[in-house]
Amino acid sequence: MIAPDHRSGPRRRGDELRGAIFDAVLAELAETGYAGLSIDAVAARARVSKASLYRRWPGKPELVIDAVYTTLPVPSESDDTGSLRGDLFAAFSRVADSLQGPSGQALKGLISETLRDPDVAERFRARGRGRGLETMRTLVARAVARGELGSAAVSERRLEVGHNLMRHEFLLNRDITPEFLASLIDDVVLPLLRVPDGG
Repeated sequence: MIAPDHRSGPRRRGDELRGAIFDAVLAELAETGYAGLSIDAVAARARVSKASLYRRWPGKPELVIDAVYTTLPVPSESDDTGSLRGDLFAAFSRVADSLQGPSGQALKGLISETLRDPDVAERFRARGRGRGLETMRTLVARAVARGELGSAAVSERRLEVGHNLMRHEFLLNRDITPEFLASLIDDVVLPLLRVPDGG
């Protein structure tokens, strides 16, 4: 099949172009998985040249990392359910839903890339860690304002536990069930957040 000429049609720039590229990445992931995804296929689906992709991303891992993180919840848009437990369940459920789709397939492929390339590993850690930490800080600050927690001074290690255990569960068991999330929140995350650092 001949790929469509990327020069045909209106010229796209900025967020519109990036959105088209990320949509193409996610569609390719859904069809072929991470291992089968190619820059050529993404370029053809997004109707852009390969050169335009390589100007923005040095390779497949970096492109996939950026595309996947557009599917994850934005911390500032976290649901306010009226309680810390409800907020955690809503936020973790959205991450779990994302992992069940193309983003989860990409996660498994990217982990294999991180074992071979330290630079990819560092970019992967920075993106994943930053989004999860920001979400947890948002939820903790909201809980402090409600009076559910006494202080927002919670160590980064404690804030990371929930997201890290979700990824671990996904990689080992694939499905992240509501029962797992309830146990994670009630038995691990809430107790950690309620004990003052140093206490």
